[in-house]
Amino acid sequence: MEAMIERCAGLDVHQETVVACVLFGPLDKKPKTSIETFSTTTTGLLALSDWLATLQVSDVVMESTGVYWKPIWNILEGSFHLVLANARHVKNVPGRKTDVKDAEWLAKLLRCGLIENNFVPPEDIRDLRDLTRYRKKLIHHRTSEQNRIHKILQDANIKLTSVLSDIFGVSGRRILEAILNGEKIETDGLRKMVDWRTKASITDIANAINGRIRRHHRDMLRYHWEHMGYLEETIEELEKQIDQLLSPYRKEVELLDGIPGVNKAAAATFIAEMGVDMSVFKSAKHLASWAGVSPGNYESAGKKKRVKPHKEIKL
Repeated sequence: MEAMIERCAGLDVHQETVVACVLFGPLDKKPKTSIETFSTTTTGLLALSDWLATLQVSDVVMESTGVYWKPIWNILEGSFHLVLANARHVKNVPGRKTDVKDAEWLAKLLRCGLIENNFVPPEDIRDLRDLTRYRKKLIHHRTSEQNRIHKILQDANIKLTSVLSDIFGVSGRRILEAILNGEKIETDGLRKMVDWRTKASITDIANAINGRIRRHHRDMLRYHWEHMGYLEETIEELEKQIDQLLSPYRKEVELLDGIPGVNKAAAATFIAEMGVDMSVFKSAKHLASWAGVSPGNYESAGKKKRVKPHKEIKL
């Protein structure tokens, strides 16, 4: 294999240690090898950075092993040209991988230019990605709590969902809070709780909330209600942080928001997942494949087989 990089390093990343192999020497000769093991603590990674700088390493490659590569990337970023290799791609490269140490094998592949770099967005985009993904998780948790509240209401024979399209709207929340507090809801009080835009009549709503609610039901409703309130407050705080990180990308957000079916939240997710620099993708087809929305095309003996789109692992 023809060498392309004079001084490069391969890192075999583990939870507690990282094995570094540096290959250096003229491109037309067999390279010299230097292998060292470092701790993954901050002190150890700084020592790794100094050691690589001493050997005048220009390029460093590591596999995307869980989340263990991230602290190493954070320390070395800015000092070296970093390459994040997809373990599946490295495995498909022909060679005697079982006879060579992982770090040395990665370094050899990088020296010959046989490793394709995975997309790793800038730091601010990575921060935005963490926030949008966490927001998605919290929204799912909030929906779960709402479903549990709905289940308890059904168990107490309170048919509020039959008369209100959204029991967590303005009217529904007022009625639920009164139920939680054990208040006796009269017709006049109910009329004050129900928003004027509600289509259901006061009589229908009164019949719907006339159930058999016990102390146990109220306790369970309170647990879910308080947790749902906490989740909503956290989601609101996340929204503010996401909005701050999106301030440099207002133009991109407006362009994405102009797409039918894409709102501001979806636009933030697009930017968080793929960034704003489309030059990192070779073409629109590569972007679609990276996003996991490009189905495979397999044909054998003249018959095409249906293949589901591959879900690429995001970093």
